[in-house]
Amino acid sequence: MKRLLTTLLVYLFINSYNLNSQTIYSVDKWMEYIEEMASETEDEAQIENLYSDLSYLSEHPFELNSVTETELKRLPFLSDQQINSLLAYRVKYGKLVTLYELKNVEGMDFSTISLLLPFVYIGDISVNKRPFSVKNMLKYGSNELQIRYDKCFQQKKGYCSYPDSILQQYPNRKYLGEPFYHSLRYSYTFDDRLQWGMVAEKDAGEPFWNNHHKGYDFYSVHLFFKDMNKWLKTLAIGDYKVSFGQGLVISNDFTPGRSSIVAQAERRSNGFRRHFSTNENDYFRGVASTLILKQLYISLLYSYRKLDAGVDNYEVSTFKTDGLHRLERDWEKKHTVPMQTYGGNVHYTTSNLSVGFTALSYSFGKYQVQPDPKPYNLFYFRGNDNIDISVDYMFKTKKIKFYGETAMSSNKAVATLNAIRLTPVSYFSLLLLHRYYDKKYLAFFGNAFGQHSSVQNEQGFYTGMQWTPFARFKLSAYADLFRFPWLKYGVDAPSSGQEYMVQLDYNSGKNFTTYLRYKYRKKEKNRTLENESVLSILPYSQQRIRLQLLYGLQSTWVLKTSADGVYYDEGKGKRSLGWMISQGAGWKPSSLPFQSDIYLAYFHTDDYYSRINSYEKNILYAFSMPSFYGKGIRLSFSFRWDIIKKLSLSAKLGHSYYADRDLIGTDQEEIKGHNKTDMYMLLRYKF
Repeated sequence: MKRLLTTLLVYLFINSYNLNSQTIYSVDKWMEYIEEMASETEDEAQIENLYSDLSYLSEHPFELNSVTETELKRLPFLSDQQINSLLAYRVKYGKLVTLYELKNVEGMDFSTISLLLPFVYIGDISVNKRPFSVKNMLKYGSNELQIRYDKCFQQKKGYCSYPDSILQQYPNRKYLGEPFYHSLRYSYTFDDRLQWGMVAEKDAGEPFWNNHHKGYDFYSVHLFFKDMNKWLKTLAIGDYKVSFGQGLVISNDFTPGRSSIVAQAERRSNGFRRHFSTNENDYFRGVASTLILKQLYISLLYSYRKLDAGVDNYEVSTFKTDGLHRLERDWEKKHTVPMQTYGGNVHYTTSNLSVGFTALSYSFGKYQVQPDPKPYNLFYFRGNDNIDISVDYMFKTKKIKFYGETAMSSNKAVATLNAIRLTPVSYFSLLLLHRYYDKKYLAFFGNAFGQHSSVQNEQGFYTGMQWTPFARFKLSAYADLFRFPWLKYGVDAPSSGQEYMVQLDYNSGKNFTTYLRYKYRKKEKNRTLENESVLSILPYSQQRIRLQLLYGLQSTWVLKTSADGVYYDEGKGKRSLGWMISQGAGWKPSSLPFQSDIYLAYFHTDDYYSRINSYEKNILYAFSMPSFYGKGIRLSFSFRWDIIKKLSLSAKLGHSYYADRDLIGTDQEEIKGHNKTDMYMLLRYKF
């Protein structure tokens, strides 16, 4: 009775979730979370993976009364305490009757719930898993086919015509392929225990059907089994992703870290997952499996694939990781170096304690990795093979959680990451994290918390705080102090830096949310001062501020207004300022199988250093966050139309106008004129 009364009061008086409108800006919420992370990382592939994963989960949400702890941990914005509170609430009170009850769960604030809503629903619970049979697989299996096509309407320099005599002398002036992007993705799923799929893709400029090449540039196939019985947790055949520990040895997953979710920096998705994206670099190809023996998880993997690299007489000078094969020099580097990887992880886990051991070995056949000697790359990997080992650990109580990983490479260099999270009350969290990555530590697949994607040559201390003093307010702040003991590219001496962020969120609980974020970053780099010939290592700083207001009108319209500012300062008169004002509008009528979004922005920056990212929607499963500098206008229009129940079309048209230049882009991507217009289309058929 008490529970029913509480739920009724929440529904009547708080009125927190008008689902027709809430769903619209909830989707915006998690997209903004990804966009914020994208602005703080150098690894676009990680962001694309995260966006693809969450896009899939939003299209295939969890049933709230049957969702497991493992499944909830796939949502990076949920804390352990929030997950435990939700599961405990379900045990204590039984099935949730409505999504409104999420407000009753301890630790679930308005901001978190708005992030969570697109990924959960309340419906029928399937108790018994269907047995594997041809009949069941044909009857209950789900198929999905996606066809994507992108094109830029202006001609880029790489597609211009040149005389044969010029191309013979300069073959890399012209792209080898057609000026459009195209991909094909097919997947089959049965009861979430069997996943099979394939991906085929060509990037714009890559040959698709001409004298140079016929077919797609990239192919990927996977077969993935999950929770088949008591002892087989996963079995991956084909292309797959791996993550163990905190990423010091190996991780293909996104690294949580410096964002408004300041107290959630832990990796939780350990193990194997299918590779179902168009990323041509960040995956393994072979076989992998995880076995369960009571509380012991045993994971083994083997992979063999060829990497893109610049090779001269069996010596590898550089690896090419962008996946683009548009020019002659790109094709010369395509699939030149074989890489064999094997290893595994043994993990013991209970509800409050876990300990794991990871070992990974990789080699490059008869090839030797020998980057061109430079002072900054003195400690980069050189040779033919390497072995990394690590121990990861976690211990938690209701209010304290300690986790970390310590690793060592073949040269006996060490990397370690350790963190403690304190949650004395449900509305306050504090995270303290220390990292030490030796300048000699080598991990080809390492991907851990830090200022850079490589796990090497970095030391730092991070502290983050999240406080919800009232139901509708949330205050987040972090500080990251770091140093690089050895040289880096563009910094010819040991250097240091600091980064701070503070953000205040307000959620009215109805149709209005807003936040104000301020971020400060200070680093060092090579600089030559005016009237001086001596190169110096001097600091530079960047300050960013963002204000956003999101409000719904009735149940069909959502408006988003944003203001961004950037101030870049190198001292000695070298300063630049940038700002952007943008307005977005989303329309989703309840009576039509159609929704659309329009976005308009004006940007004004002094130079590239004060550039600003554009936060706008794209088509399903496609991530894009362009940055702009100079003076101009950005306009985009996107829509999704469910033509019939199983067939939908998503499309976007984006246009940029630059008032301060006659050339857009550089090298082969250069466009003559003030305008750039791009089209994106995705046709999806579910059957």
